[in-house]
Amino acid sequence: MKKVIALVLALTVCGSAVLGCQKTTTTTTSTSAAAATTASPATTTAAETTAPAGPVEITVVTSYGGDDGNRVNYETAVAAYEKATGNTVNDASGTSNEEWKAKIMADFETGAEPDVLFYFNGADANDLVKNKKVVSIDTIRAEYPDYASNMKDELIPASPADNQKYAVPVNGYWEGLYVNKSVLADCGVKVPGADYTWDQFLADCGTIKAKGYTPIACSLAEVPHYWFEYSIYNHDTVATHDTLPASSTDTAGTAWVAGLNDIKTLFDKGYFPTNTLTSTDAETFQLMADNKAAFAIDGSWKIGWFQENAADINDFTVTYVPAQNERKATDLIGGLSMGYYITEKAWNDPAKREACVKFVESMTQDAVVSLFGATAVTALKNGTTAPTDADSLVLAALAMTKNATGVAPAVQDKLNQTARTALFSGSIKNIVTGSMDAKTAVDEALAIKE
Repeated sequence: MKKVIALVLALTVCGSAVLGCQKTTTTTTSTSAAAATTASPATTTAAETTAPAGPVEITVVTSYGGDDGNRVNYETAVAAYEKATGNTVNDASGTSNEEWKAKIMADFETGAEPDVLFYFNGADANDLVKNKKVVSIDTIRAEYPDYASNMKDELIPASPADNQKYAVPVNGYWEGLYVNKSVLADCGVKVPGADYTWDQFLADCGTIKAKGYTPIACSLAEVPHYWFEYSIYNHDTVATHDTLPASSTDTAGTAWVAGLNDIKTLFDKGYFPTNTLTSTDAETFQLMADNKAAFAIDGSWKIGWFQENAADINDFTVTYVPAQNERKATDLIGGLSMGYYITEKAWNDPAKREACVKFVESMTQDAVVSLFGATAVTALKNGTTAPTDADSLVLAALAMTKNATGVAPAVQDKLNQTARTALFSGSIKNIVTGSMDAKTAVDEALAIKE
């Protein structure tokens, strides 16, 4: 695991030092044209020759739904694939939350799974692997040798279920603290830096609240997991963060309890929106765009949202999440958590096999990956190409990742879906309102087995 983290950090730094680790040539290709350029054609097989020559319709499910910042890039890339191949895509994408995950699993159980799935590659996908619902990259390469050939194999995450690789990653992720600089300036608060502490953060939130702003834009009803992750991280280390507790009383468990209690402290102090227990993630993030809230934790993918929704992108930056105890603020949560799967159902359909392979190749080529997020962690051999007209938020993200001192994966990914739903959709709300203590919540989540 340490070796993987080191590789991810190295790639993150490389993606930040664009001139030092990447080719200096920049791309002026439009999104549509870039997406239309697919990988080198694979060796023709018997399976391909039996496939019909006419257009094919494939069903694709991704997390690029709702208000995802990359929705437009995704739709453009899909349109380019359709134009280049003559195939059509039945898109059934949604917003990545527990309800979305549950629906995907239900579709597989009822035989209604998609042909291509953009999904998590950790414990969330264990049932898909164990039940042989998805096809390994090695199996696909046996017929299409160039499949995912632009990726570094050592950075393609293996399934924890069987240590085989299934999902071709696009952009990995980091999670950081998004900041509304306009709100901070009005409150006389400095933009947090690399040495920002939890105590400083609490004091700043008090100042911001007194000025009439919402310190933290977060829906504890819908998306509490970013604050959960970093609050726990503040009570362990880069080396220990991905350890799943056995109970609330072991070393990892006490970190979970302490982190959850820190979230309760933020709630008790009134630092979340007044409707945080009922609001949606979209509603609370709008507070950032409307210059009504100061801070929000989210992932690298959220840059696109700010670019689309901010009246002035220069009002925003992204920096390190406040730290306490042994964790440094410059220690990030990050990794390559999602990728494109081809389902067994599609693979066994001669009419769809090649169409699905070509779709994944099209969506994971260098140019498209770069368009989805030049600042993100990737597995690309050549790295991403940063835009020549990078705005201040992109430059801030590049600087943040360049100066990161450690990267740890999100430990929540080791919880099964039912346990995570219970914790995030119910227990956290009960903890902050005082109807459940954090130790009970941790033990109840850990006791849920699938």
